[in-house]
Amino acid sequence: MAAGTSGFTLDGVGLTAGGRPILADITLDLACEGLTALIGHNGSGKSTLLDILSGQTAPTTGRVRFAGRPLDRWPARDLARHLALLPQATPAAPGLLVHELVALGRFPWHGALGRFSAADRRAVDEAIALTGIGGFADRQVDTLSGGERQRVWVAMMIAQDASCWLLDEPTSALDIAHQAEVLGLIRDLARTRGFAAVLVLHDINMAADHADRIVALHSGRVIADDIPARIMTPAQLRAIYGIEMEVTRSAAGRIRAFAA
Repeated sequence: MAAGTSGFTLDGVGLTAGGRPILADITLDLACEGLTALIGHNGSGKSTLLDILSGQTAPTTGRVRFAGRPLDRWPARDLARHLALLPQATPAAPGLLVHELVALGRFPWHGALGRFSAADRRAVDEAIALTGIGGFADRQVDTLSGGERQRVWVAMMIAQDASCWLLDEPTSALDIAHQAEVLGLIRDLARTRGFAAVLVLHDINMAADHADRIVALHSGRVIADDIPARIMTPAQLRAIYGIEMEVTRSAAGRIRAFAA
């Protein structure tokens, strides 16, 4: 799918808060295809850029279009049918059962007063099956482990049936094994179901393992935009993170970076 018709087009986007520039002159096309990782040092503007893409924050300057239409002209319910958002800190779900949380993903399609249809039920059942959470679908969400909870939130996004997913550090509270599990699940689902994902990631190696494209920010500006193999070089990583890093490539082609 081409950016500008089915994705995001950002033209000169900037954001200033409290007199301090957070983002500056972001000009970028993000097609609704594959996995795009937003990386950069802490405070580089990654999460702020995701907030702008989701429509939660309006830029101070520049223009954002989604599917060819200015983002701020999308009715909220229509936008929710196309965009699914997973924030870094997911809200608490006291008393809510797993299948009830997944069912909330259907809200943009039937509304608060709409009837939960057979199609809605099928979408929820499919999401539960695809994420392998059927074994605890009747448990309370807040009793689950971190990895299990992330799977439930991913299931809710599947049920939402949006073509673009926005995820802010979806693995930040997980150990390495669960990070790889959740990112692998998102990658596999994106490929089999044909949706796109833009993810903020703080681990460059996880980004290299799972993303099709990496967009790197530094001090609120895009300084690199390429496939992982071209981002994972000592010179490029030094420009992004400001430290010397070494890069290794295994016989199987897996690329790893670590501080020199």
